[in-house]
Amino acid sequence: MDLLELRERIDTIDAQIVELYEQRMEISRQVAEYKISTGKRVLDRQREQEKLSRVRALTHNEFNSCGIRELFEQIMSMSRKLQYQLLTEKGSIGKLPFIGVEQLETEKARVVFQGADGAYSQVAMMRYFGNMVNSFHVETFRDAMNAIDEGSADFAVLPIENSTAGIVNEIYDLLQEYENYIVGEQIIEIEHCLLGVPGGTLEEVRTVYSHPQSLMQSAKYLEQQEWKQISMQNNAFAARKVAEEADRSQAAIAGEHAADIYGLQVLERKINQSGTNSTRFIIVTNQKIFRKDAKKVSICFEVPHESGSLYHMLSHFIYNHLNMTKIESRPIEDRNWEYRFFIDFEGNLADSAVKNALRGLREEARNMKILGNY
Repeated sequence: MDLLELRERIDTIDAQIVELYEQRMEISRQVAEYKISTGKRVLDRQREQEKLSRVRALTHNEFNSCGIRELFEQIMSMSRKLQYQLLTEKGSIGKLPFIGVEQLETEKARVVFQGADGAYSQVAMMRYFGNMVNSFHVETFRDAMNAIDEGSADFAVLPIENSTAGIVNEIYDLLQEYENYIVGEQIIEIEHCLLGVPGGTLEEVRTVYSHPQSLMQSAKYLEQQEWKQISMQNNAFAARKVAEEADRSQAAIAGEHAADIYGLQVLERKINQSGTNSTRFIIVTNQKIFRKDAKKVSICFEVPHESGSLYHMLSHFIYNHLNMTKIESRPIEDRNWEYRFFIDFEGNLADSAVKNALRGLREEARNMKILGNY
């Protein structure tokens, strides 16, 4: 046979495959109707595994056996997605435990941030809530989460990601641990300054204090100096230390806002090497609410520790035409080499496509949690 004839035979077979696929999906639709009427779950792992074993046994070599397993995994995955879609259309998907609101009640809110006066978190808070916000600060991120969890604060402002240093791992872990939810975000440009005692000079500096990330972001500048670098929990703590000790040999790396707060002198501006350095802060509360105009959803989930499991989870975004904008992973405590995935995607919890995707993820993933819609 020549190539043209072989291709014609393939086209004929492909047409038969398409016809059989559509027949199968029509039966899947009928299965969905039955499950809706009886309340049965869409995913039946035991039946799927039995089915995969049977179709593999019909093949004649190992290559085809592996290929047919992958093919039928995809066919059954599409069947499930069709069933989830029908459940959504029939209103059998169940209501998400989140309430849509027109606006967040921020006018009389009490807001907590981590660090001290002058921290970048305070700057982000004031940008989001206004300069007259009723606020207080705590030492650790966990303290901030506890404050809203216990009700001593209505909202917390927490850094979750820097454009050069990456994610703040602890925040991701705390979002999974606490029943607190993201309702907003604020991005601010980070401009590190070298702050010293009034009247001091660069030539007098011998020791510089700052958060480890700020030291790293200013590494190129610091390499030109012979200063001792000491890490601190927060940039504002560093600025406060320098101000309190009034030692001209000490300097802090922090924002200019901290210089204003503690009466320090700006010895050098823009010492971080990246001119586009920004930090994304999240606004967190203990209420399951979301603004009706929210456009981003954050979730986390675990997957079975087996080949292809993450791929199948991500397929729910593809099928529902949802744009995934971020994925991160964090190790699961006490379970070696297993990970929890954190995903951001575009959408609103009131959208049918979002509901459909979340239904599929909840059915097929382990411990899926909606972290917020904002």
